[in-house]
Amino acid sequence: MKLRVNGQDMQLDVDPEMPLLWALRDELGVTGPKYGCGIAQCGACTVHVDGLAVRSCQMNVGSMEDGADVTTIEGLGQPGALHAVQEAWIEHQVAQCGYCQSGQIMQAANLLDLNDDPDDATIDAVMSANLCRCGTYPRIRAAIKTAAQKLREA
Repeated sequence: MKLRVNGQDMQLDVDPEMPLLWALRDELGVTGPKYGCGIAQCGACTVHVDGLAVRSCQMNVGSMEDGADVTTIEGLGQPGALHAVQEAWIEHQVAQCGYCQSGQIMQAANLLDLNDDPDDATIDAVMSANLCRCGTYPRIRAAIKTAAQKLREA
């Protein structure tokens, strides 16, 4: 199977039942997506597939289109050219332990791709699927609002 991961074409020869998370981490060495719960409830494994946020722990590679475009936190922004969400995360000092943050950022970036001016209720509804044991939810909401403003001004 062929995938485009963070802008690079990759060839995978794995069991079609393998979750995308394990293909990324174990086969391709892309370790930004984290294993949290394994049942798509925590969001630590969130990546974008063809522009939509998905839980990579529950998406089998065999269910994906050949050549699917996968973006992980490693491909969202680069040093010196961070995504607006990454910049806002730093500005608002969102991360504490950091374990869930790649999934949080990927979910937030997808939210802003779909809605460039979300209100609190929308942010809370979309982000409630991503769990943060440190409880940084108020900073997450503030960072999303800051990122939304930056993206609208760009």
